Amino acid sequence: MLDRLTHALRTDHPDRPAVLRHTRLGTVRTVIRRGELADLADGYAAALHAHGLGPGDTVGVAVRPGPRALAVMLAAHRLGLRIAVLDPTAGPDVLAARLTLARPDLVLADAAAQAVAGWAGPLARRADLALPRLTALGPVATLGRRLPGCAPHLPGCAAHLRPAGATPPARPDGGPETDAVIVFTSGTTARPRAVVHTRDGLAAGLRTVADLVDPRPGTVVLGGTFFVLVPALAAGAAVVLPARRPAALGRQLARLGPAHTYLTPPQLRAALAAGARFTGRVWTGSAPADAALLRRVKQSGAHQAWSVYALTELFPAAAVEEADKSAHDGDGDLVGAPLPGVRARIATGGGLLLTGPGARHRYLGEDPAPWVRTGDRAALTPDGRIVLAGRLKDMVLRRAENIYPGLYEPALHLPGVELAVLVGVPAGDGDERLVALVQPAPGTDPRRLREALRRPLDRMAAARPDAVLFGEVPLAGRSRKPDRAAAAAHCARELDR
Repeated sequence: MLDRLTHALRTDHPDRPAVLRHTRLGTVRTVIRRGELADLADGYAAALHAHGLGPGDTVGVAVRPGPRALAVMLAAHRLGLRIAVLDPTAGPDVLAARLTLARPDLVLADAAAQAVAGWAGPLARRADLALPRLTALGPVATLGRRLPGCAPHLPGCAAHLRPAGATPPARPDGGPETDAVIVFTSGTTARPRAVVHTRDGLAAGLRTVADLVDPRPGTVVLGGTFFVLVPALAAGAAVVLPARRPAALGRQLARLGPAHTYLTPPQLRAALAAGARFTGRVWTGSAPADAALLRRVKQSGAHQAWSVYALTELFPAAAVEEADKSAHDGDGDLVGAPLPGVRARIATGGGLLLTGPGARHRYLGEDPAPWVRTGDRAALTPDGRIVLAGRLKDMVLRRAENIYPGLYEPALHLPGVELAVLVGVPAGDGDERLVALVQPAPGTDPRRLREALRRPLDRMAAARPDAVLFGEVPLAGRSRKPDRAAAAAHCARELDR
């Protein structure tokens, strides 16, 4: 897929816009054209090669999603390098431990990432961004605009978007199990854990996305992640980077009418609250998306609304459209049938195992393993669809009974509910109280909502919560998933009042 993209950028309408953005006033601007993106990738490849990097070397990347990050990935692919992704939300101690494990030969960072690691650290930490001093992780080079205090530019690359012209080296031969990317996931400072995807595994995941979404030439796709950019650009579509502010995002959607929109559930909720209207097909993932949210998206104009089940270890694994998700009347969260090539089975204890061509090759420092342990408790329907029942570690023990919140949380997402979680709160005697924390949608009457919740609560039988609290559900991490630990602490404080 990456080879196909590199060829397509040069031969398929190189003068057309590749990546777009909007100004604060709503004007559409071209960030980079297709041929310019190919030039950018070639320039980075030549510069990295001149820096002495070759097959098997590791490059740490702290660059915001967009053309530069994609060009670095294309350059690394061409040289046989592997990319180690730096996440500024991980915290400096965790990130330093992770990069010690990966041992990058060079760290590429934009000015923003270096500011977070330096003079802007105190301000950035208010936004949950923190990086260690990047120079402590290895040699550092700046991509894009350089500000005072930043490392020197990558040799051969100017401050503007397009680097100085240079002839990139030929692509080295590499086997199917050559490492392509390292993505850090669970683990601790003492024992970091990193997912390693090979070139063939990454290509398989990208093909699955392309087959699922089927972007068309000349259309517009709204989204900013690697798995959005590559299939869309390879197909000849233009990609618009989503605005951060919900009102601006709504103007983007109204002005461009994208054929496909990729947003996380929190982004969708914020856009809907701002009155956004959708078009075409909308895709969401990275965090749970209940049927009620998907229905709201379709009621706001989308032709289809899809929830995609994916993991760092296997992207994507399954997908389901709102109509099928809404029709599911059993317990748990239906996430759909495994996508082509993906196989699922249930381990002893109810844990979901997945495998497929796009699955991670191994965890860094560990032996390869064919099956991915998702950490999700699940069941398979007679026709092979996956129904999640919560995280294995999220179990609540109440009166010697195991309660899995994921089985029951979907029933709480009624009209008027923005988000809802079930958490365990220590009862002081070794037992736990089960508490539902419900975040009402804006403008919802709390009394009517509490009355509407009676029926689903009654249907929970032995899993009925001991208390139902209304309030904002805390979110955490880059994907803004519900923070269960913070939610449990909030509920404990409210119950103790």
